[in-house]
Amino acid sequence: MDAAAIRDRLRDVTDPELGDDIVSLGLVNSIDVDEDSIHVDLALGAPYSPSETAIADAVRDAIGDVDRDVSLSASVDTGLAESDDVLPNVDNVIAVASGKGGVGKSTMAVNIAAGLSKLGARVGLFDADVYGPNVPRMVDAEEPPQATRDETLVPPEKYGMKLMSMAFLVGEDDPVIWRGPMVHKVLTQLWEDVEWGHLDYMIIDLPPGTGDTQLTLLQTVPVTGAVIVTTPQEVALDDARKGLEMFGKHDTNVLGIAENMATFKCPDCGGEHAIFGEGGGERFADVHEMPFLGSVPLDPAVRTGGDEGAPIVLDDDSETGAAFREIARNVANNTGIVRRREHTARNPAKR
Repeated sequence: MDAAAIRDRLRDVTDPELGDDIVSLGLVNSIDVDEDSIHVDLALGAPYSPSETAIADAVRDAIGDVDRDVSLSASVDTGLAESDDVLPNVDNVIAVASGKGGVGKSTMAVNIAAGLSKLGARVGLFDADVYGPNVPRMVDAEEPPQATRDETLVPPEKYGMKLMSMAFLVGEDDPVIWRGPMVHKVLTQLWEDVEWGHLDYMIIDLPPGTGDTQLTLLQTVPVTGAVIVTTPQEVALDDARKGLEMFGKHDTNVLGIAENMATFKCPDCGGEHAIFGEGGGERFADVHEMPFLGSVPLDPAVRTGGDEGAPIVLDDDSETGAAFREIARNVANNTGIVRRREHTARNPAKR
């Protein structure tokens, strides 16, 4: 069986989100066949995405009866020259943002990152909230980064994640009082002078609002997509609209809306109470035609996990942990959709 015959078989494999077969979509980069093996390189860009895992499994099934060893690899054309990319070894940069403070944005960022790491992905977690960095506390990371002879930083690791935060670089109780140019300079150095290694995902916890840090990120880093965090209440949704507009102005894909602090389940009576309103995040996503990533209940265990440095997404017995794991899977899935759609648009000749 030659490469053309293999390609014909792969026309039976459909991308569930893009709605066509992977050959017509240009998602089959190459097929190499020899006497003993078949190797297929696929344009899949979101490791551990459930949909991309299913596509890879379907490819194996389509050619699994061939009496040869079958191997797959994945590579996506990013459209960036390596010299233009400040993070050349990071496959996907995901910004986690909110229009206002107090909606649990850092909690969401930490649990998305830890959830992706739990799936098996190589993950970096960058706490870019320069004025209120608290990610190290939320993952119980006390070890500071180490400096190399080349004056680069080696980030510490926790729960399989490589970490960087302003909290490592300033005193525990020291306020950070910086103007915009200093914020830009320091953040740029942290992105460029940290030995991140090869990462499947870098999760960036942005400060609330639409200020200097956000502009620096969007102007200097190839952001794959953004997650906007809100609570169900209208005040939070008003500010979430500002974040949505900011990413739109910079042509940044929004991967979806994540709702935090939804219903509260009373441990005494067992009843559920919508303290901050109900369904606001999902309605917001529907109105703006954005994916809804999921909803997390108002659970005291989330606060406990954050204070003690144990992200609840890692607790297999927690319903709230399961809600965070669903959001992490949806983030990976939607990242894959963005990357495959962009690859297809850049490679029309392969359709």
